[in-house]
This record gives sequence, structure tokens and C-alpha cells, in this order.
Amino acid sequence: MRPDTRPTRVRRVRVGSPVRLAPLALAGVLLLAGCGAEAADATVDAGGPTVPGNPSPVEVDGVAITLVRTAEDSPKPMRVEFEVTNHGTEAMTYTVTFEVRAPSGEVLSYPETVVESVPAGRTVPGQVDVSRPTAGGDRGTGAQVQVGSVRSVPADEAPSAGGPCPPAGVRLYADEGDAAMGLRVVGLHLENCGTGVHRLNGYPRLELLDEDHEAITGVRIRRGGAPIASGTGADAPPRALALRPGERATTQLVWRNTVQAGEAVNAPYVRVWAKPGAAPVTVTPELDLGTTGELGVGAWQKTTSPRTPAQG
Repeated sequence: MRPDTRPTRVRRVRVGSPVRLAPLALAGVLLLAGCGAEAADATVDAGGPTVPGNPSPVEVDGVAITLVRTAEDSPKPMRVEFEVTNHGTEAMTYTVTFEVRAPSGEVLSYPETVVESVPAGRTVPGQVDVSRPTAGGDRGTGAQVQVGSVRSVPADEAPSAGGPCPPAGVRLYADEGDAAMGLRVVGLHLENCGTGVHRLNGYPRLELLDEDHEAITGVRIRRGGAPIASGTGADAPPRALALRPGERATTQLVWRNTVQAGEAVNAPYVRVWAKPGAAPVTVTPELDLGTTGELGVGAWQKTTSPRTPAQG
């Protein structure tokens, strides 16, 4: 279960090259996609005239829906076509969460897709199929789709839970996490997918980043979970690990979202260095630290447990 402020993910689809959101950002384009022919009646021309009920696309952090294909009473899923524009100066990998809403406005699902390695200054197309909602006995008629939230990380720092082994010979990713009574625990997972032995000893190094990818200061990173809460699994002592090909290690990020006096801190991104000299990987655990000013991190521990589904 993700922290209780976040939507439940229902689907992940990879766009373009194989790859891999996040708290709800209520902004974006709202497209009515329930009537008539599959393509023509849902076409949206960016900045140009649109058919009744379909406003011009609104870009949300570089993402804009351009077309929703559906047909009344069709059992097929809706197909959402969109564009991603990278306004930055380096290639980025984007994780996009959409919202599928009933005519009443109720959010029915949060389909998610990843667009990998969008070059700087380029616009690339993407598409994702989403389940047809059933609302009031009418299969998807008047269903609405909009961009919910967007997360982006440098392409060479994107997490990896599958596909080709990264050049470093290891995969590193964050899981979906757990939340209870304001306590959050997100696991970091590392897998040796290379051909040699990968050695770890101690704690990963972390850098917290805000929505603009700027470093967040003033948060104390504590070793172990005990300073935050007991029983999180983050308190085992550090030990030297030698991971053979196919072996894995894990650790935990632990925090509370308590809000008292002061300004709440939210850090959607965390750059992770598994050990000194390692290449960084940027994950999106969506740290809602409240006003606590601290984050606990455990030492790497070898694991034989099954792989945990990743989140960006």
C-alpha cells in the first residue's frame, strides 16, 4: 500500500523503449470521451479549434493529452494519446499518472505510464489504454480523462526493476511502501544483474529533492529507523555484503508526516548512491515529511525474499 495520501495504481504501460506517480496534482486537460466515432469525435488540436466538449490540450509539466479514442457501448478500453515535451537541458524519463473520472467527477482509476529517455528540447508521442469505467449502468458514456500528475528524472538516473541490466551492473528501485497512523516505510531494493560480485557495506547516501529537482536542506537523515519508530526493519547493523549475480539487498526509508508548527516539507524525489563511488539513481518515494525535519534510513541487508513491485 502506498502512503495514504496517494492514489492506488491500477496499470503501468511502457511507451517507446522499455521503462517505469505520485500524489495527486489536480491540474491538466479534461477530455469528454464517450460519444460517437472512435477517432474523429475525440480529436483535439493543440491550440486550434476543437469539437464541442473538448477544450484545447493543457500542458502539465510537459505532458498534454491530444486524443481520447472510445466508442459508445464498446467493450474495448479507452485509448489515451498524449505528447511529452522536455523543456530541460538533458534527457529525462517521465512517469505520468492520468485520472479517469465518471461524469459525476468521481475518480475511478489512476492509470500510469512511463516514457523513457525523452531528449532535451524534443516532443515525443505516447499512448496508454485505460479500462472503460462503468457509471450508473452506462458503459463509459461521458467518461473523462485528464493528466493527474507528472514526475521526471534524468534518464541516466532512472530506476530499473527489469529489462536490460544497467551499465553499472546493478538495478536499484523503490517499492510501493506502507503507511499506518502517519508512519511511512518505503523499501529500496538493489539487485546484482551483472556478471561479477557487487560489494556493499553500510548505508546508502541520500539527497532529497523538491518538485523542481532542487536540493532540500534542513532535513536530518538518521541512521536506522529507531529514531523515527521501532519495528520498521531498518535497525539491523551494517555489515559487509558480497552480492553474487542474481542476489539482492534491501533497506528502508522511514519517516512520519506529523505537522506541527512550521512549514511542511515534501520531497517527491530522492537521489540514492548505493555506496561511495556508485552512480546515483533517482527514485520517487514522495516523502511527506510534515514538520518533523528527519528521515531514517537503514543499512543494506542481503535478502532472499521475492522481488517487490517497483514504483519509480
